[in-house]
Amino acid sequence: MTSTLLFMTSTPNSIFRLRKHADYQRVYKASRKQFAKQMSYFFTLRPQLGPDGTPLRDVDASSPRVGLTVGKVMGKAVDRNRIKRRMREAVRKNLSTLNTPVDVILHPRRSVIDLDFPTLEREVATVFRAIQRAAGKNTASHSDGAAKRREGSATLEAK
Repeated sequence: MTSTLLFMTSTPNSIFRLRKHADYQRVYKASRKQFAKQMSYFFTLRPQLGPDGTPLRDVDASSPRVGLTVGKVMGKAVDRNRIKRRMREAVRKNLSTLNTPVDVILHPRRSVIDLDFPTLEREVATVFRAIQRAAGKNTASHSDGAAKRREGSATLEAK
């Protein structure tokens, strides 16, 4: 019901956006800064359960969420907003590359404002492919670890 309501009140692009300060802080704590030519980025797999073990609200289990951070160091509001608009469009065009529940934060450099758009799109696509590859490895290692834990608990129960 809540996910249906979420989809009815949100635009398709807003569903894939990282919005809350707490979500940004969780991603910063859970990951290390990665670097690309025109931007740096953070990412982490999104947990399905909260700290108390209950399922999180408003969490779509299969879709990625992307957040942008463009600080005042990047220039005046007009420049920062232009950077954000360009980045949002590049993210929108390449979002299909990500198909795991991952939260991503992108920190573009100031050079993004003058970069030709196809180059920016390629850069975002490269970053998303790297994230997808790394998230796939993490998912595989989590499932291997969970399987080993289950096997371990099964052998303990058998004894």
